[in-house]
This record gives sequence, structure tokens and C-alpha cells, in this order.
Amino acid sequence: MTKLLLAVLALAAAPLLLRVAGQGIGDGLPFAVGAAPAGCDIGQGEWVRDEAARPAYQEWECPYIQPELTCQAHGRPDKDYQQWRWQPRGCSLPSFNATLMLEMLRGKRMLFVGDQLNRGQYLSLICMLHRAIPDGAKSFESVDSLSIFRAKNYDATIEFYWAPMLAETNFDNAVVDRVQDRVIRGAPMDKHSRFWKGANILVFNSYLWWMTGQKIQILRGADNDMSKDIVEMEAEEAYRLVLYQVVRWVEHNVDPKNSRVFFVTASPTHTDSREWGDDTEGGNCYDRTWPISEAEASYSTSHQQAMLRATGEVLAGSRVPVGVVNVTRLSEFRADAHTKTYKKLWAEPTPEQRADPRSYADCTHWCLPGVPDTWNELLYWKLFFPANDQVL
Repeated sequence: MTKLLLAVLALAAAPLLLRVAGQGIGDGLPFAVGAAPAGCDIGQGEWVRDEAARPAYQEWECPYIQPELTCQAHGRPDKDYQQWRWQPRGCSLPSFNATLMLEMLRGKRMLFVGDQLNRGQYLSLICMLHRAIPDGAKSFESVDSLSIFRAKNYDATIEFYWAPMLAETNFDNAVVDRVQDRVIRGAPMDKHSRFWKGANILVFNSYLWWMTGQKIQILRGADNDMSKDIVEMEAEEAYRLVLYQVVRWVEHNVDPKNSRVFFVTASPTHTDSREWGDDTEGGNCYDRTWPISEAEASYSTSHQQAMLRATGEVLAGSRVPVGVVNVTRLSEFRADAHTKTYKKLWAEPTPEQRADPRSYADCTHWCLPGVPDTWNELLYWKLFFPANDQVL
């Protein structure tokens, strides 16, 4: 281990106890360099205003953010949503350290797999890292479903692979997607998973595209004709089926001695303000400019609960440990941080919509910098400072 890495680890781990003398192995978990305090649940806590530490980067200085997420560039008048930090209740963990993460990724491949919300988290992470890399020593490219950020001095890549439902579908590369015509393949997963092999850190998510309110059409078997052997399932049942396939793939393709796997839970939407006690007719995230309070945030849809339950039950059965990064509850407080109308719009709003911006406000996706930066802090803690008493 280099002197630089030792110095970085010592700084990052204090006042936590370093658990390892060799790179990446602590209590059998690759990449672990320290321990979270026993009983520390990073999903429980509160949002605290921290203008000194937030935002983690400036929107204008990170060239990788998609125009669908650049809220300041598209006229958002406030910046308060950028200045909140998640504080776990009853415990403290090291701040995000870009140099530590890059050192630990030296010679490694980190891959995010999932939907546009996972892509947002991916873009957030490379924005959090890129300032620690000289301009000539980094690159970014996207080809079809795969995006690759290279930290050349570290011989490391951080990648994103677009697979919104993880399984193969008939709309993976579709320009026009009709919900009623969607068909997904229950097995095998070869079309997508061949791009996942060899990753040292895998970060999966899948949730949003399952929430159509309709039954899911599943193609059974290996027949290449997507029109045959189609059965309909309830969303939760189909979701479980695909998660089981992911777990089977992980068990056959991931070596837990040198790799880690994570699953990021559902990102909540804020499309109905009645869910947090605001009875304004037609209210949603558009008028919200500050986090929802603990008293207000007493909601969680039955769909969310069912999908969270399915995620936990299926992943808990994996023979290869899968760390669950629970972003759902802490994100429920953040109705203020969505892109709303401050983003690149793919269709010009009608005059009627212009008269009521709530009608076309995006209450699903998140501005960057913003909430996905916190998701990456949770991932950072889970990866490098896992709790001794909680592997998942």
C-alpha cells in the first residue's frame, strides 16, 4: 500500500478504528477500510442545513450533467435545495473523500446498472470525483447503453449501463415507448449481463419503470420471438422474478472475495402534496422550496412498501452479499429538490400548461447537485465503512 493511500486512509477513517492493514479487505468485505459504529443506521436521521459543505460541487463546473438535470441553467430561481446534508441519527461517519475513493478504485471497474434515476446518481458521483483529477487525466464517453468515465491516472473506470428493468425488454432502445406494449424477458439475462461481467463494484437499481399501474407482460423461455409465450403478472410478482434472475447472475458471476454488489432502493416521487399534509388543489412538488418535516412525512405508498419488501426479501436470500442502500425514506423528505419545470423539455408546454406550471412539473427526477449526492454518500459509507453488525 502506498504512503499516499495510507495517509488518505488514516485521515478518512479517523476517529473510526481502521480494520485493515491490506488494501480493500476488512472482515471479509472487499474495499472496507473502517467500521461504522455499532448500531449506526444511516437511513435514520435528519436533513440539516450546511452551507459550508453544500453543494458538493457546482452545477456549472461539472460538464457531465445531462440538461434534464441542470436546474440552475434552466432558470430555477433558488439554490436552497442544494444546501442540505443528511445527518444519521446518533452516529457520525467520515465525510466523502474523493481522493480516498479514487485510490480505492485504482485498477478497478465500478458499474451502475439501472434506470434514469440510477444514471442521475452515477452522474452525481463522477461530479463529486472529477475535481480531484487533472483535466488531461480524465475522459467521458457514451456508446449506446454504456457510459464510461475514465480516471486515467488511477487506471479506473466508473460506468453506467442503461437497463431500466434490468431484464431484456422490447423497448430497451426504443425512441417511442408505449406502456401497454411493453414486454420483458424473465430469463435469460445475457443481452445485458454480458456488459456487467468483470465489474469490481456493481450498483443496481430498478423501480420507476415497474410503477405503471398495469400488469406486466413477461416472455417466458429463451425463444427470440418476443411475441410468443407471454404471460401477465402483477408488478410485484414480475419484479420478484427479475430480481431472482439478477441474484442468480450475481451468484454465478461475482466473487465476493474481491467484488461488492449493492442495490439502491426506490426513489420517491412527490406528485400529490396531500401526501405530506398540504391540501392545495392540484398541489405537487412545484411550490415546495424546503424539505418536508418529520411530522408531515408520514406517507409511503402501498406500492413503495410492496416493492421495498420484495427487494429486501429477494436480496437477503443471495449467497453473495448484496448491500441495500436505502434511499427511500430520507428522499421522501425532499419534495423541494426535484427538477420541476427547470430542465430541458422535450416538448414545448401548451399555453394551458404554461398558465399552471404544476401541470408539467417533473416531481420524479432530481436536480444536480442535490439529493443524489447524498445517495452517493450512503453508498460511500456502505462500501468503505460498513457496520460490523450489519453487512446489508
